[in-house]
Amino acid sequence: MAQSLELLLIQFLMPDNDARRQAEEQIRRLARDPQVVPALVHHLRTAKTPNVRQLAAVLLRKKITSHWPKLPPDSKASLKQALIDSITLDHSHPVRRASANVVSIIAKYAIPAGEWPELLPFLFQCSQSPQEDHKEVALILFSSLTETIGATFQSHLNNLQPILLKCLQDETSSRVRIAALKAVGSFIEYVNDGGDIVKMFRDFVPSILNVSRQCLANGEEDVASIAFEIFDELIESPAPLLGDSVRSIVQFSLEVSANQDLEINIRQQAVQIISWLVKFKASFLKKHKLVIPILQVMCPLLTEASNDDEDFDLAADRSAAEVIDTMAINLPRHVLAPVLEFASVSFNHVNPKYREAAVTSLGVISEGCCEHLKDKLEDCLKIVLEALKDQEQMVRGAASFALGQFAEHLQPEILAHYASVLPCILNALEDPSDEVKEKSYYALAAFCEDMGEDILPYLDPLICRLVMSLQSSPRNLQETCMSAIGSVAAAAEQAFTPYAEKVLEMMKGFMVLTNDEDLCARARATEVVGIVAMAVGRARIEAILPSFIEAAISGFGLDYSELREYSHGFFSNVAEILGESFTQYLPHVVPLVFSSCNLDDGSAVDIDDADSVENGFGGVSSDDDNDDEPRVRNISVRTGVLDEKAAATQAIGFFALHTKSAYAPYLEESLKILIRHSSYFHEDLRLQAIISLKHILTAVRAMPPTHADVLEKQKDVLDTVLNIYIKTMTEDDDKEVVAQACMSVADIVKECGFAAIEPYMLRLAEATLVLLRQESSCQQIESDGEDDGNIDHDEVLMDAVSDLLPAFAKVMRSYFEPIFAKLFDPLMKFAKSPHPPQDKTMVVATLAEVAQEMGAPISGYVDKIMPLVLKELASSDSTNRRNAAFCAGEICKNGGAAALKYYGDILRSLHNMFGNESDDAVRDNAAGAIARMIMVQPQSIPLNQVLPVFIKALPLKEDREESMTVYGCICSLLLSSHSQILPLVPDVIHVFAQVVVSPDESDEVKTNIGKAVSHLISVYGQQMQPILSALPPAHANALAAFASRR
Repeated sequence: MAQSLELLLIQFLMPDNDARRQAEEQIRRLARDPQVVPALVHHLRTAKTPNVRQLAAVLLRKKITSHWPKLPPDSKASLKQALIDSITLDHSHPVRRASANVVSIIAKYAIPAGEWPELLPFLFQCSQSPQEDHKEVALILFSSLTETIGATFQSHLNNLQPILLKCLQDETSSRVRIAALKAVGSFIEYVNDGGDIVKMFRDFVPSILNVSRQCLANGEEDVASIAFEIFDELIESPAPLLGDSVRSIVQFSLEVSANQDLEINIRQQAVQIISWLVKFKASFLKKHKLVIPILQVMCPLLTEASNDDEDFDLAADRSAAEVIDTMAINLPRHVLAPVLEFASVSFNHVNPKYREAAVTSLGVISEGCCEHLKDKLEDCLKIVLEALKDQEQMVRGAASFALGQFAEHLQPEILAHYASVLPCILNALEDPSDEVKEKSYYALAAFCEDMGEDILPYLDPLICRLVMSLQSSPRNLQETCMSAIGSVAAAAEQAFTPYAEKVLEMMKGFMVLTNDEDLCARARATEVVGIVAMAVGRARIEAILPSFIEAAISGFGLDYSELREYSHGFFSNVAEILGESFTQYLPHVVPLVFSSCNLDDGSAVDIDDADSVENGFGGVSSDDDNDDEPRVRNISVRTGVLDEKAAATQAIGFFALHTKSAYAPYLEESLKILIRHSSYFHEDLRLQAIISLKHILTAVRAMPPTHADVLEKQKDVLDTVLNIYIKTMTEDDDKEVVAQACMSVADIVKECGFAAIEPYMLRLAEATLVLLRQESSCQQIESDGEDDGNIDHDEVLMDAVSDLLPAFAKVMRSYFEPIFAKLFDPLMKFAKSPHPPQDKTMVVATLAEVAQEMGAPISGYVDKIMPLVLKELASSDSTNRRNAAFCAGEICKNGGAAALKYYGDILRSLHNMFGNESDDAVRDNAAGAIARMIMVQPQSIPLNQVLPVFIKALPLKEDREESMTVYGCICSLLLSSHSQILPLVPDVIHVFAQVVVSPDESDEVKTNIGKAVSHLISVYGQQMQPILSALPPAHANALAAFASRR
């Protein structure tokens, strides 16, 4: 075989394609025989030309896996020795490299079986050889062996580290340094968090940086990029490998990022390292004071103009914007001031790219820095609105983008500026640039959505302008224009009715389009119809809905994911509009929803199979592949399918919620889908599943319990849903998903009552405790052994968690106390420094509601609660003062004797709220607190001083939830003819008259007032007449009407 094989190897390397194909076929046939191994070994060592020796090694690599177990021991020994000889003696680098790859494959099987004990000692010896070739090939083998026997090296790392470090510092050979660099990268994934190992890898960093800088200086950017791959691994490693080296890594990454002489790919890698550090190691950046240095590079990168032939996703300005966005989300307090300074300076620059960068920077930080940016909103808006008038298109486009970001993330504060913002957006819609127009439609859509009735003065010019644009614009602008129309309709609600017919007629024209290039517009039109229908209401829309529903259903035959996604949203809206009347459409739309939910999981995995490529040997002269097993080359997420599945999952919930028991035939399949999606890999789908599970439970509970199996079904579904929620609370890694699970649990607890919830109560309490201690999966952030004391958690999440306590208290009443005792201290930690004001008021609001629901057992906590409440009553934040006033009242109402000693301090604090308070809601809550104190301990309050101030603050102006308490207190004093209230009757009647004519007050409140007034008239008739006569006639008549009720 050896002689014929040599000829075939030579023939395979010929340029003649026919000869090559013939040789390939015969080699393939011979390769099935295990005897091909010694034949290839022979040619590896004896063939005269390096190409033939290399080809022999490549074929060995591809076939050794199947033949190794069949070889006799002497053949295995000969093969191992031949490979060692080839690695150390062959003069051709490609041959040595190809032989090393064969060694890596054999080692995978031989070393675990104890068949090659001399290999590792040989490699250690080679790596310390004075010969460059030997050191290089040993390092190459260390790298490739990690892929097959990586775990074996763990016990040798202490011996290997000084060798790798020495090779990294080898001044005589760049090849050795580069091979050492690659070897270090190969070992990272096998590192545990032992102290010695961690120190070992931290010691590598300076040498890695030196090698990388040398490579960049020599133009070897592809090698330097290995350093960034290593840093990527260091950042992602569960072991704390960075340490203080983070500073030098950041410095190097910033040098590369800012160097415009380098290729964009290597600069992008450097920027990505910064981005990963921001995302996963934010505390390190704060500790090492690296936030400012990073921004000092990233902000100027926004001003860098990209080349026309450059990949848009790799452009330096785009990459820098993404880093600044990530920094704003993870380090908001540290990012705002430097970016504002950059924006204010750059905005006046003569270069338009700097002006563009100024407004872009404000736009990208608006999400992460939203709470801090709201205080600077006026200054930022001034820059952005001025930029909308800039003579350069790029600046106007960036301003439109920034304005859209403001509108999306700075709610509701941005709405207060509608008078200056909306005219500017309307002007921008006339811009000669389609790009500016498109971004302006986005800004308009984001801004208008939450305007409510404030949009009404602008409604007519807005709709006229948008309808005109829709008729005359190209497709891409029509799509964003339709989004704006939808937002305007959502804000205007019933006021949109005069425009609905015209808009819906236009949408109908889009909903029959079938060409591929028109389907995105058709999808958007479908969405708009649903929004308009919700705005104008069932009475005006029901008659014309069938044709739109038919058009939406027909769109599923066009195989366009985005159209299916928007159609599911449309069906959800229609279900909400029609309620149980939507039942008639369920047989048509539910199968469509199920079909979308059951699409594959949205991952596209490409397999690179060495035997499937054109020449049959996977490119026989290439040594890139390490064995002949299929290799995953690329994983991507098809977001269109993901969005479609999320919309379909949401639709399941809406259908169940609004058709209730009529949804029964579809419950079983729906539940299977939602259970599956509740553990889906992407958080968007898990979120919709968590929401829809609650709606499914609502539908099941709506079934009439005509027989036992319905009750059993209700119990089973409750069990399934709560078990998923409890697991989600502690194990899901997304805060929004966990927050939604908490909100759903709170709703279920209140709706189902304690009897249904009791079996789950201990587990729910334990999950709540884990969240309050910030020990759940979604609350785990990087530590790397460091804790800088900064508080970083999601406010929405903790608000949802804290709302669980009042929900539990509501159904358990005083029996909640043993559970509350365990939750109290972890809750109170959120009120301590350095937690922000919003955490303190969250705690106070929770305590108030727990006191309200739990009742008397709160007395045991009064002394721990009241110092916080008194401090919050003097807070500079109105929300904090408001919640503190409410809490003070509930503590006094339910705290019994334990609260008495605090009455004086409370009264003094509340007195300030009546005299100097600018916020109506705070004053209303202060009145509620006074009312509660009077009702439980009137003898402990100086009513002669308190009542005049109290009455003067009425009527309530904002918080009508206090009405029953406040007016009930006054009515009680009147009905008991309390001596301190009688001199104030004229003032009280004046207040009562305003309450009974108010459309915001309940009939129950007005009826109680009527009874009190009736009592006064019956007891003090003569004296009451002048007081009543002094009222405006409308007020007097209204009061008389309620007083005459029996």
